[in-house]
Amino acid sequence: MGSFDKYLEEKLKDPAFKAEYDALEPEYDIINAMIEARKAQNLTQKELSERTGITQADISRIENGTRNPSLAMLKRLAQGMGMQLRLEFVPQMKKA
Repeated sequence: MGSFDKYLEEKLKDPAFKAEYDALEPEYDIINAMIEARKAQNLTQKELSERTGITQADISRIENGTRNPSLAMLKRLAQGMGMQLRLEFVPQMKKA
């Protein structure tokens, strides 16, 4: 296990930290899905930018978590990768 993984494991023992970490999960899920889809197609951010008309800088900001994309922007990104955007609401897991 890497040093970051060990650090994170320790930090997640703190209930306040874990609550904040868990609250960010949907954002990280979207970011990771976008990066994985782009890389699976061997697309650079620049190539995706050219396909979508979204600047490479904005794509970079989305991927590093410093820009919150609109739903319309996510749809454009999905279309630029020949994909369809699907969102779903799922029941929250009950806390023990």
